[in-house]
Amino acid sequence: MAVLTFANTKGGAGKTTAVVIVACELARMGFSVTVLDADPQLWISKWHERLGDRAPASLSVVPYVTSANLGQHARKLRDKVDFLLIDLPGARSPLLAQALGHSNYVLIPVQGSAMDAEGATNVIELLQYLEDRADIRIPHSVVLTRVNPMVTTRALQSVKELLSSRRVHVLSTPIIERAAYREVFGYGQTLYSITSESVSNLDKAQQNAQTLAQEVLRRILPYSSRGDRTKSETLKLSA
Repeated sequence: MAVLTFANTKGGAGKTTAVVIVACELARMGFSVTVLDADPQLWISKWHERLGDRAPASLSVVPYVTSANLGQHARKLRDKVDFLLIDLPGARSPLLAQALGHSNYVLIPVQGSAMDAEGATNVIELLQYLEDRADIRIPHSVVLTRVNPMVTTRALQSVKELLSSRRVHVLSTPIIERAAYREVFGYGQTLYSITSESVSNLDKAQQNAQTLAQEVLRRILPYSSRGDRTKSETLKLSA
């Protein structure tokens, strides 16, 4: 099993959208996927409930995940699913360090804004702290979200320059701003249960989602079969 954590300490960074895109696409590829919903807003849990029988058979969601039960869920599911995705709160939380202790890979969604970049920096600095102080290196990447396909804004360019200066890997596939992604949450759908008549550029959203998931899969697979070294005790250094 591979554990993939999505983290940004600022809300509204496109984190939950990224989780849903990757989870659904991995399920479409034939993998079994469980999402641990640790966001108090429970957006993914509510979306999955509205999906009903439209939900992919190999995708499940565990709601109300807290610092008290995260480890229990991770251990219970370790040998039962191919991918475990953790959706963290969009705020500073003790759950961040705890989730990192179970993670094979971390994705940091970032919009083209200074505040999103600051939220990402909080995660990146914790990852760097763990590497420097505890010799724990957790591979990670930034995924740019809500990107205008036509224009690169000055703010987005500034974010890219900041990440480059910190030598942070950025996925080559951004999440493009598409109406279809809003429809998925607003009406309890997937990109494959809604129709092209009800939303514009659905095929482009599907292609974007597929390309992103394939890139994520290529990034995480080399780490998914490594030894299951427990990092929880060492992570207490970051508390």
